[in-house]
Amino acid sequence: MTALPVISARRRRTDLFARGVFAALTLVAIVPLVLIIYYILDKGLGAISWHFLSTDPTGNFLGDPGGVKSAILGTLEIVLIATALAVPIGIGVALYLVEFGRGTVLGGVVRYFVDVLTGVPSIVFGLFIYTGLVVTHTLGSFAGWKGAVALALLMLPVVTRSAEVVLILVPDSLREAALALGAPRWRVVARVVLPSALTGLITGGLLAVARAAGETAPLIFTMGSTLPTNFDPFKQMNSLPVQIFNDVGQAQDRLVTRAWGAALTLVAMILILTLIARTLARRSRLT
Repeated sequence: MTALPVISARRRRTDLFARGVFAALTLVAIVPLVLIIYYILDKGLGAISWHFLSTDPTGNFLGDPGGVKSAILGTLEIVLIATALAVPIGIGVALYLVEFGRGTVLGGVVRYFVDVLTGVPSIVFGLFIYTGLVVTHTLGSFAGWKGAVALALLMLPVVTRSAEVVLILVPDSLREAALALGAPRWRVVARVVLPSALTGLITGGLLAVARAAGETAPLIFTMGSTLPTNFDPFKQMNSLPVQIFNDVGQAQDRLVTRAWGAALTLVAMILILTLIARTLARRSRLT
C-alpha cells in the first residue's frame, strides 16, 4: 500500500489563497443582490396590503393614491399575450435549428441572428414597435397588444436559445429508434422529441417570461399608461414597470411609497417564476 504524497506548505498556502479569492469574488456577486432585495423589502413592505393589491391607482395627489391592481392585471395580461406569441415561434425556430437545419448554411445564419437579437437592448425593440406600429396608427395609437409584441421580440431569442439547448440534449438514440420503426420525421419530432424535452422547454419559457415581466422601456414606447383596470389589449393598459416609472419621480411620499410597493410586487412575481423554472429544471435532471 503506497503512502499518499505529502502536500508542501507552499501548495497549501496557494490553495488557501485561491479559496479566499474565489470566496471574495462570490461575496462581491452576492452582496449587491442581497442589498437590493433588503432595500426593496425595507421600502416596499409597508405599502403591501389588501387595499394596495385590490384597488386601482386614483391619480389623487392629495388623498389616497390607490393601489396597483390595474398594473398587476395589465402586466399579467401583456406577458401572457407576449408568451403566446414568442414561445411557439421560438420553439419552432429551435426545432428547425436542431432537427432540420443542423450543419446547413441557413441554420448558421438563423443562429447568428438569434445571437445578435439576444444582445439588443430592450429600448431598441420598443422604438422599433413605436416606429412601425404606434406612429403609423396601426389599429390605433398606444395599445396593450403593441407592448406585448415588443416583449415577444425581447423574449424570442431567449426562448429560442434555451429551447435549442434542451432539444440538443434529447438522445439521438430515441430519434433513430423511431425512424427505424418507419415513423416520418415530423411524427418523430411531435411524438418523441417534444415530449422528451417538455419540462426543459417550459423552464426556458418561464425564464424568458421572468425577464420580460420587468421591462419598462418597450412598454413606455408602445402601450402608454392608464389608471383604471382595462382588459382590452387594443387600448392603453397599465403595468407594474410603467407604474413604478411614473410614481418614483413624484414629489408626494405616498406615490413614492406606492412605487416601492409595486417594485416589491414585481420582484415577488419574477422570483416565483424563477423558482418554478428552477424546480422544473431540477426535476428534469432527476428524471
